[in-house]
Amino acid sequence: MLERVDVREWIEFQWPYLMTFLGGTARVSELARETGAFERARKIETPEVLLRLILMWAVAERSIMDTAAIAADTGLADVSDVALVKRFAKSGDWIAALLGELLLDVTFELPPGVRVRLLDATGITRAGKRTTDRKLHLGLDLGTNRIDSVELTDAKAAESLERFAVTAGDILVGDRAYGTRAGMASVEEREAFFIVRFAWPSVPLTTADGQPFGLFEALRSLPEARPGEFRVQFQAPDGRTIAVRLVAIRKSEPAAEQARQKALRERTKKGNATVDIRTLEAAGYLFVLTNLPDTITADSVLQLYRLRWQIEMKFKTLKSVLHLGNVPARTDEALRVYVCAKLLIALLIDSLLHEAESFSPWGYPIVVGEQLAPDPPSA
Repeated sequence: MLERVDVREWIEFQWPYLMTFLGGTARVSELARETGAFERARKIETPEVLLRLILMWAVAERSIMDTAAIAADTGLADVSDVALVKRFAKSGDWIAALLGELLLDVTFELPPGVRVRLLDATGITRAGKRTTDRKLHLGLDLGTNRIDSVELTDAKAAESLERFAVTAGDILVGDRAYGTRAGMASVEEREAFFIVRFAWPSVPLTTADGQPFGLFEALRSLPEARPGEFRVQFQAPDGRTIAVRLVAIRKSEPAAEQARQKALRERTKKGNATVDIRTLEAAGYLFVLTNLPDTITADSVLQLYRLRWQIEMKFKTLKSVLHLGNVPARTDEALRVYVCAKLLIALLIDSLLHEAESFSPWGYPIVVGEQLAPDPPSA
C-alpha cells in the first residue's frame, strides 16, 4: 500500500504555517470569492476549510467519502460526499489562482542577475486509462531548484518556448521539442537566451553568407571527446535572420548505440518501416543551438544543457512521491482541481525548503496583519 501524507499532522498542526505561504487567510478567502469557489457558507463555513478538504482529497489521496469522514472527525465540516463533489468542481479557478500567486512570489524573490530555467512537459493520465488526458508544462529555476512556471493543457498542445514568460537575460534550456524556429526567435526577440536541441530537418541552417550549412560534414569534423562550435543562422517565420552557434560533441559508442536503438524503436512505433540513414548518424552526436554570447564557451553551453536532468528528476518526484501521473478523477473539472492541488503542495514544499535553507530562521514568511498566536494578556 502506498504511503499517504499524514493528514492529521498538517491539517491540525502545520496548517497555519502553510497558509502563510499562500498569503494568509484573508488573501485565500478573497481569491475564493473572486473566482466563485466560495459564495456562501452552508455546510462548509469558510474558504480555508474548503481548501483543507480539497488538499485532503488530492494530496493525501483520500476518497471523497474518506475526506467527508475525516472532516467530520476533525470537526472541520459535517458534509456529504455528494456535496463535496459539487464544491470541488467549482474550485478549479481558485486553486489555479493560488498557484499563480505562488509562482509570482517565486519570481519576485529571485535574486538580481541571470537565471537559468529548465523547461519540460509530461503527460497526465486518469486512473484506469492508457491514453494521456492532459499535458503539464513546467519551468524550473536552476538556481533555486524551484518551479517558476506551470501550465496545464490538453494532451495535443505543443511544447514551446513561446509558452513561457521570459525576462531579459534569462537562459532557457530545453530538449528538441523546444527547438523550433518560432520559439527560438521569440526568445531572442525578448532579449533572452536559449540552449535547445532541435530536429535537424525542421531547422534549416545557413552560413553567415546565406549558403546552406553542411550539418553532417561539420559533425564529422568534430574531434574525439571534445566539443566544437560553428557559427550559423536560421530564418524565423517572420523572415528575420537569427544568428546562433551550433555547439556539438561526439557521443561515446555505448551512448550512440542507445540513441540509435531509440530512434529505431520510435520509427517502428509510428509504423514507419524505414529510417533515414542520416537520423542514425545524427544519433551519434549531441548538438544544440544557442544565442548565448561567445563569452559562454562551448564547454559551458553543454554543461548547462546537461543539467536538464534536474527537471526530469522533478517530474519523477511529482509522479512517485505526489502520485501525479495517475489521477483518480472522472470529470475534466475534477482532474483540473486535483492536479492543481498537487502542484500547490509541490510549490509549498519548495517554499518550505527554500525558507528553511535561506532567509527565515523560523522557516516561513510572516503575513502582515495576521498572527499565529494570540496577543499576550494585558498586565
